[in-house]
Amino acid sequence: MNIHSSVTDTNGITHQWVFDFELIFFDQEKFLWIEDLMYNWWWLSIPYALLYIIAIFIGQTWMRKRDEKFELRKLLIIWNTILTIFSFWGACRCVPELIYTLTNYGFLYSVCDPSFKKGITGLWSWLFMASKVPETLDTLFIVLRRQPLIFLHWYHHATVLVYCFYSYAMFVSTGRWFISMNYCVHTIMYGYFALRAARIRLPRFLQQFITILQLIQMIIGCFINLAALNYKQHGYLCATSDINIKLSLALYASYLILFVHFFYTSYLQKDSMKKSNKKMY
Repeated sequence: MNIHSSVTDTNGITHQWVFDFELIFFDQEKFLWIEDLMYNWWWLSIPYALLYIIAIFIGQTWMRKRDEKFELRKLLIIWNTILTIFSFWGACRCVPELIYTLTNYGFLYSVCDPSFKKGITGLWSWLFMASKVPETLDTLFIVLRRQPLIFLHWYHHATVLVYCFYSYAMFVSTGRWFISMNYCVHTIMYGYFALRAARIRLPRFLQQFITILQLIQMIIGCFINLAALNYKQHGYLCATSDINIKLSLALYASYLILFVHFFYTSYLQKDSMKKSNKKMY
């Protein structure tokens, strides 16, 4: 496989150290074929998400009947390492494009123009969408290792998967922001999970820091949707529908509420209980 020292993308940004496979979306025929495929078949993500949820509860029932849980530590390290590398690579392709767009064309353009859909950034946008399917394996590890599975975990996986497939089929312009943010947060999150699976001691604040990053991601997601809605209401052309904006806003708001609740119960409430217990003794 050849590596190109630099390649200028379709929207003007130059990417460094590009592999041959990253040039697939420069081929108009291949790009249109994948675009048509996603437009016609994105809805398959809905039955997949439903099967995913059903499989979770079947798996939990089966594991409760087993005497022993599965360890899977080595597989977990490998899995999280793969996702860390993938997310970092995606961030290296999408974040510079977002910065380039903001710097050269402004915030309105970054929210409303889908110029990132082709070329190298376009491929990594498609890979981002496609990655939501294998990412559901995260839950498999939790179930098989008989660890606590919270509502936020499987709700987030299922809804993000369907929304990403639907949004890619419509190729909404706001995806430029959502994809870049998610790649960045996932790089840190999966890297943290890989190190923990390897039993490497890490400061407790790192876990809190990752949750804070997720909260910031949800706040920015809500802001981007509101910005897109505002631009459309003021007559600007914006490559996203009102339905998509409202759906995305509802999802981001629900994630924000759930992550706030998770942060409170996991960190603030526990710390408060520990302090109370110390005072009692």
